[in-house]
Amino acid sequence: MARRGVPPWSRRRFLQASGIGAAALVAAACGGNTGRGGGAAGTLTQWYHQYGEDGVEEAVKRYAAAYDKAEVSVQWTPGNYDTKLLSALQGSAPPDVFEYQTKADLVRAGQLEPLDDIIKDVKDDFSAASLASHTFEGSVYGIPQAVDTQVLVYRKSLLDDAGLEPPKTFEALVDAAEALTKGDRKGLFLGNNGGADVLGPVPLFSAGLGYVTDDHKVGFDDPAAAKAFGGLHTLFESDALLLGAPTDWSDPSALLQELTAMQWTGLWALPQIEAEFGDDFGVLPWPKLTDDGAASVPVGAFGAMVYAKGEQADAARDFVKWLWIDKTDYQEDFNLGYGFHIPPRTTIAAKADKLSSGPAADVVGFVEELGRPSTPPEWTPAMDSAYKDALSNIIKSGKKPETELKTAAETVQRELDKLFG
Repeated sequence: MARRGVPPWSRRRFLQASGIGAAALVAAACGGNTGRGGGAAGTLTQWYHQYGEDGVEEAVKRYAAAYDKAEVSVQWTPGNYDTKLLSALQGSAPPDVFEYQTKADLVRAGQLEPLDDIIKDVKDDFSAASLASHTFEGSVYGIPQAVDTQVLVYRKSLLDDAGLEPPKTFEALVDAAEALTKGDRKGLFLGNNGGADVLGPVPLFSAGLGYVTDDHKVGFDDPAAAKAFGGLHTLFESDALLLGAPTDWSDPSALLQELTAMQWTGLWALPQIEAEFGDDFGVLPWPKLTDDGAASVPVGAFGAMVYAKGEQADAARDFVKWLWIDKTDYQEDFNLGYGFHIPPRTTIAAKADKLSSGPAADVVGFVEELGRPSTPPEWTPAMDSAYKDALSNIIKSGKKPETELKTAAETVQRELDKLFG
């Protein structure tokens, strides 16, 4: 979930960056238990990472206390949640229930319990992108808890004054960025690295591509990908892109301080932007580049998971069903009571007052119609590192896109071959 006010990047890492895989696990201590303790017979242990929003910790403990089929001990886990969780899953005291990303190596290691039976009656009610991120080889391993996404935010008045329409193609976005650059104000902000560390797969989607294909091949070793990232380098070298801002992309301050007319940022920033500008802003998906491509927004969602090897796996499944399938009031509270997120259940999102109008309603529509998983379950840390190195080398350093993408593709294909043979 996003933090109240300005959220730091650490909370947002799962939207673009692949989580650490079981194969990449490093030894780490598992401290930080601020819950009631756990591990006793008949007690379910449930782990959350440390959300930054006021009230979330108290809320999840309140949900657990309301469950009458078992005692549930909530562990609130500060610090490096990924490493602590994965260390616990390999150790002697793994949690029964935890939130994380579905990862192919964890599935292959037999650590994630399939949850198809508890979601089957409401499966169609979940947004497609949130569910896809927790589905591997036809089975669901995580029940999406909260949807976060990123969008292009623009000042309506500035575009109107320049005689511009909201850009629907990458070419139009570049043209608008140039036209809106005036004095100390730049036209566009994609983060201080020019989008190299945040855009992830969306430039690929704009060209009709993706990280990987359905037949487990590299999806971006293609001239259209080279064109997409070459265009971002041209933008990086132009005078229209804001670089070196006091805060990075996840913080809307560059837009609020009028350092830029358009900014790529997160859903969580919209309340702060509305407080500053009222209705003088709009939102857009990342625009398409080619006729084969499409506009898109990246969708990330932590999911509630069950440790498959635990002695209380059945009881844990019952609790997950109760909390993340049956208790729709808790699900709405979790998403909108303390921050600003989209409930993964479309019926809950549709009745939420905070999402019913204006840019927030537009973002809900983008997620439903244009949402794509920010990372598929088979995307490993080695793949992510190789891909981001290529993006940085292309966008920031101006290296040849075809060469850099081919180098990254070799690493990604090796990883895919390890997973799928």
